[in-house]
Amino acid sequence: MTDANAKRGAGRGIERRVLIAMSALVTINQLGFGSVIPVLPLYAQSFGVPASAIGMAVAIYGLARFFVAVPSGQLSDWLGRRPTLAIGGLISAAGSFWCAAATAYPEFIVARFVSGFGAGIILTTGQVVLADISTPERRGRIIAIYQGSFLFAVGIGPLPGGLLASYFGLAAPFQAYGCASLLAMMVAWFAVKETKGLGVSGAAQGGPGAFTYWRQVRLLMGRIGFVLVSIVSLINAVTRTGGLFTVVPVFAVVHLALSVAQIGFGMALGSVAGLIAAYPTGVLVDRFGRKAVIVPSTLITGASMLLFMLAPGYPWFVVACVVWGIAASVGGTAPAAYAADSAPLGMNAAAMSTFRMVGDLGYVIGPITLGFIVDVQGPQTALLLTAVVSVAVGMLFLKFAPETYSGSKK
Repeated sequence: MTDANAKRGAGRGIERRVLIAMSALVTINQLGFGSVIPVLPLYAQSFGVPASAIGMAVAIYGLARFFVAVPSGQLSDWLGRRPTLAIGGLISAAGSFWCAAATAYPEFIVARFVSGFGAGIILTTGQVVLADISTPERRGRIIAIYQGSFLFAVGIGPLPGGLLASYFGLAAPFQAYGCASLLAMMVAWFAVKETKGLGVSGAAQGGPGAFTYWRQVRLLMGRIGFVLVSIVSLINAVTRTGGLFTVVPVFAVVHLALSVAQIGFGMALGSVAGLIAAYPTGVLVDRFGRKAVIVPSTLITGASMLLFMLAPGYPWFVVACVVWGIAASVGGTAPAAYAADSAPLGMNAAAMSTFRMVGDLGYVIGPITLGFIVDVQGPQTALLLTAVVSVAVGMLFLKFAPETYSGSKK
């Protein structure tokens, strides 16, 4: 019993140290990412391209993350988690500095792809590390702490980014993102403990882990629960990048006559609500199980799109932002915990990289598809369709997805 307690204590110590380092890493890197959000459209526009081309600067970043997700998992199994994180930071830095130095729009788009490529390596490998260090009974809380760090950094990043752009020009936030990525690389190399084969969550070497990487992916895609939770992640990304970032601002300006400042304040308030909800969400996921949280959060995500569509004025717009922020926070924690639970022995990298790849696909198709619907049918139709799809996916998950962890109700 004493040996078991000592082993458990040692495991908790490793978990705590790695989680602190990873939370610091993602905070630093996403502060850089957040800093370019307010200037990205203006910077792209400065190259003299039409409005339709500005969306490419967003989509190309997501496309890079989509393409690099599975290779990131392979690389983390080959080289280890720590070197892979460091490589991601280096590539992200190179792409960000290149964005700042670009002299033409095509060059800027290539640089954005490189930056997204590096960021994708960091974000995918980060989820692999969390799966390595977490046990099912604590996984929700661990992912929630990491998710809270992520949300805080992305939410606060536009503030320093806007200040940098105001005082030093539109390229300054991209330079800051490059510096942040270099700092993240140093944190990865010097502060993050190697977790490959750690075994805390049962990801032992050998067994199924001896399969080729693509055989592991095929095995995972044969599991209905894993497929459905990946689709949940996809729809959440479509709703976020297509619904919130693309459709909602257009709807708010055209139909509610809101100013950019009012829209920004509402979305910032939603981010704060999501940050506050992050850790309680992790507790709920660990106590009541994954499905008990995933299904309601997916339905509430759909409801938030309906709230945006039906909002008669600014107060209801703010309410919709808060509902969205909470649903998005829950939707980032619970599905990731479910995906990690679904990984057989030795398959954390394959599971989390595949899960991430499917989700990042939504980053690409969301703005393009819903933007097209706005052009053809208007923003209300786009928001309604997003709500219907979210609810439908939530009901499919409720009916067909098995529970991976029933919780520790006390």
